[in-house]
Amino acid sequence: MPQAAAHILIPLIFISLFRDYLIRKNKKWKKQFPFHYVLIAGISGVIPDIDVLAFWVLNFFGFSYQEVHRTFMHTIFIPFIFLFIGILFIKSNHLIGKHKLKLSVIFFIISLGCFSHLILDSIFQGYIMPLYPFLDYSIGLSLFSYLPKPLEIIAAPSLDSGLIIIWLIYMELQHKISDLI
Repeated sequence: MPQAAAHILIPLIFISLFRDYLIRKNKKWKKQFPFHYVLIAGISGVIPDIDVLAFWVLNFFGFSYQEVHRTFMHTIFIPFIFLFIGILFIKSNHLIGKHKLKLSVIFFIISLGCFSHLILDSIFQGYIMPLYPFLDYSIGLSLFSYLPKPLEIIAAPSLDSGLIIIWLIYMELQHKISDLI
C-alpha cells in the first residue's frame, strides 16, 4: 500500500490546488476557505488506517493483521458516513474554532481524504473490500506488483519522496515558504 506520506499528501495537494486555483479566483470566498482546511484534508487521508491501531490491541486477542487491516475502515461506507454528516450540517452554518471553519466543509473534506485513501490502496498495492462485511468482493489494480521485485520494494517510498518534492516546490512557488525561514 502507499505509505502514510502519500495518503496525507494526495488529499492535501488536491485541496490546496482547489483552494489556490478555484476558490482564490473568487475574492469573496478566499477568506471562507482558510488554509486549515488543507491541513484537515491531509490528516483525513490516513483515517482509514486507524485499523492499524486497532490491530495493536486486537493482536492480543489472537487477531491477525489481515483480519483487521483493510476491513471495516477500508470500505466505501467510511467516506459516505462523513459525506452524509456534512450534508446534515449544510444548512446549519455551524462554525468552529477561531478561524470559523464550517462544520459541513470539514466533513466533506474528511470524506474526500478517506475516499482518496481507498483509491490509492486499490490502485497501487493490494485490494480493498468496498462493501465489507456485507460482501467479500474485493477490487484493486495492485500496479506496484507489476514492477520487477527490486523496484516493487522501493515503489511506495519513491512515490512518497516524489510527492513531498512536488509539494515543497508547489508551496515555494505558490506561497513563498522560503520567506518563513
